[in-house]
Amino acid sequence: MLCDKCKKRPATVHITKITNGVKSETHLCGECAREEGELTLISESTFSFPSLLTGLLQTQAGIGATMPIHNHVSADCENCGLQLSDFTGKGFLGCSHCYSQFGSKLEPLLRRIHGNSVHTGKVPKRLGGKIGITREIENLRRNLARLVSDEKYEEAAVVRDEIKALEKRLSDDG
Repeated sequence: MLCDKCKKRPATVHITKITNGVKSETHLCGECAREEGELTLISESTFSFPSLLTGLLQTQAGIGATMPIHNHVSADCENCGLQLSDFTGKGFLGCSHCYSQFGSKLEPLLRRIHGNSVHTGKVPKRLGGKIGITREIENLRRNLARLVSDEKYEEAAVVRDEIKALEKRLSDDG
């Protein structure tokens, strides 16, 4: 495929843009892409970890709207004085107390980045059996509590039976 601009060199940069729901594709060679400003090296870019965090802290209302950071959260850490706005700018917390101070704002961010807000770590394969079963039981108990609160008693009974079977397997192995 040839470059859409110069029509001479092979296209090596493929750009897909969606503007107001309309998708457009452009295929450029390296030279034309640089001329158009579409090709920047990572060292030239403005990417930074803090800018990633700022982007992740945006509200569900829409891109470009930033999260109001003072709702129901103290503006700064009682221990080190770090402000939440400093965290979004730098990407670093000041101390271990910042986690509890800004927890309600950090939890959604951690869930988006890591898929969970609680660190569970990795388990060596040789030890994974019992620990894996224990974690599965914990997950099932949380699921059971959710099902009971949603009044889905038939599903809750199935989960209860799974928990009992795993607990029996855990006690038989021990």
